[in-house]
Amino acid sequence: MRGTHRGRGHLLFVACALSAGLLAETGPAAEAAPRYCPGAPGAGDPYFPEMGNGGYDVGHYDIRLTFSPETKAIAATTTIFATATQDLTRFDLDFQGPLTISRLSVNGRDAAFTRSGAQELVITPPHGLREGGAFVVSVTYAGVPQEIDDPALGRSGWVATQDGAVALNQPIGAATYYPVNDTPDDKATYSQTVTVPAGLTVLANGEPGPTTTRDHQSTFRWSENRPMASELSLLAIGHYDLTRSVTPGGLADISAIGRAIDTDPGQGQVFNQTTAQVVQWESSMYGPYPFDSTGGILADLGVGYALETQGRPVYDQSTSEVDGELLAHELGHQWFGDSLTPERWSDIWLNEGFATYSEWLYQEKFHHIPVQQSFAKAYADEKDWSGEVADPGRDHIFDDLVYNRGAMALQALRVKIGDRAFFALLEQWPAAHRYGTVSTRQFIRFVERLTGRDLDSFFRTWLYQPGQPAL
Repeated sequence: MRGTHRGRGHLLFVACALSAGLLAETGPAAEAAPRYCPGAPGAGDPYFPEMGNGGYDVGHYDIRLTFSPETKAIAATTTIFATATQDLTRFDLDFQGPLTISRLSVNGRDAAFTRSGAQELVITPPHGLREGGAFVVSVTYAGVPQEIDDPALGRSGWVATQDGAVALNQPIGAATYYPVNDTPDDKATYSQTVTVPAGLTVLANGEPGPTTTRDHQSTFRWSENRPMASELSLLAIGHYDLTRSVTPGGLADISAIGRAIDTDPGQGQVFNQTTAQVVQWESSMYGPYPFDSTGGILADLGVGYALETQGRPVYDQSTSEVDGELLAHELGHQWFGDSLTPERWSDIWLNEGFATYSEWLYQEKFHHIPVQQSFAKAYADEKDWSGEVADPGRDHIFDDLVYNRGAMALQALRVKIGDRAFFALLEQWPAAHRYGTVSTRQFIRFVERLTGRDLDSFFRTWLYQPGQPAL
């Protein structure tokens, strides 16, 4: 799914030097010649300028990986199926950490590559790639992946555990264990084939395929056939107890609890059933669940947060109690954040505001606490009204600024436009942009079209101006 930012990245390179000899002649024949230039080394997001790349769209990732719990090392081959969106002399992938590449090919032929900076893998194929042409990149590599510990944003990427690892890739972690166009603006489908010592379990996004065991090694297969942003990809390896069921709506429901966690007997069943109940309830408000299965993973990670990995959120046992409100938040993300993903990280309130509002709706439905009461409490308790909800700044994308104030903006909008229009919005907004990327400006236009009202002043007050809005 091509987005506006990668288009802008392409424009930066339109004026680049043409490949030697291609336009030596003049006239109509010369004008038809390919205009080869490098793809942009970033996707254009000002918060993370090195993340993502330009010049191509990825359609599918095929990750084949073997994990050794003794050494914590992986040996992997990732194959990327992509389409050039410009005539390319070379292009970049995001790939970071100490993993060593042993072979890299483009369309089956060895390609030159270099590592540049913290995360750029610069690839020069044997021949230029024509705009609109499909191409295949295969990267074989090995080593011990290293997590990211960002001072402002916390731990992400390949997080090692006692018995394996869990990949938590928001916002910049995917490239710690596979080469990727790491921007929300380039969604793709995924297949993951992971081999581990027999006795360990592997979970990932999407649907499970057959598991085979041979020579004391088990191979697990997972496929995510719905478009997914790389920051929502998931891989979990370890000792897990699985619970499988089918939701009332007919979805496969696969839940897992790490055996290292001290849980009450029957907790897996409760976790699984509560997930199904929340999904069914949220579907009644937000429309059909956007993926082919649901579930969740409860693990002892120590990262201090839960994450809305697509279709199957991960909950850190060390956070707070994994209750219905937390499930409502992370499962609400499946509509707002996963199916609909922000074009830019400044738009993250479209994820977190809606997910926090899902908590408020859950409290009203199951604990009889009116949403307006939750709003009033958040409004009274908020200590810092500085910052813009729709542009919080790179180091503040996980602050209360986007969670609580984002949810407050939604409740203020509900009061402004009325329940009928607001609940129509909750269903029609994710339906209109299913599996796509969205922006705050798109949201504002959508609400104004839905209601037939000019709401610029309202949104300017709640989303773009620092300071406490008057009630």
